[in-house]
Amino acid sequence: MYKLLKIKDVVRIPPRMFTMDPKEAAKIVLRETYEGIYDRDEGVILAVMDVEEISQGVVVPGDGATYHEVVFDVLVWKPEMHEVVEGEVIDVAPYGAFIRIGPMDGLVHISQLMDDYVVFDEKNKQFLGKETKRILKLGDEVKARIIAISIKSRVIRENKIGLTMRQPGLGKSDWIAKEKRKEEAEEA
Repeated sequence: MYKLLKIKDVVRIPPRMFTMDPKEAAKIVLRETYEGIYDRDEGVILAVMDVEEISQGVVVPGDGATYHEVVFDVLVWKPEMHEVVEGEVIDVAPYGAFIRIGPMDGLVHISQLMDDYVVFDEKNKQFLGKETKRILKLGDEVKARIIAISIKSRVIRENKIGLTMRQPGLGKSDWIAKEKRKEEAEEA
């Protein structure tokens, strides 16, 4: 889920940035500090949007930089349990498919790809449903539900998200459309 947040913090502006506008200097320092990290409470900090307020600087003895209290906006993304997400298949392995969902990747284990016996075609790098003949390959757009979140670090790549595509309304878009047409035909 994407959110805009307002944060208050103290920023250190080094002497080499004293000739710049203080808000612009603060924005550069904040971007270097915050963007791309995972905050356990708020999620992945994608971008520092704007510095709204900046206080008069304070000089600390022994340090040539100035310290300013700032209020700024950030754009964050936090995966939520049971959230339905859309993404692209970016990698496949014998044990499952990796889906790019926003700034992170999730794994759909082979057992969670579809309600069918699934085999991995190593030669063509794709999954095949035995009875339904459904195929999932690199580049496919899919809908999935988040079923597991393992947050271990502030580094995005070290965290894991587990996904499923076995529930109704999930999977590849043409699978979903085919199921919908099948249901409409049964109702008529």
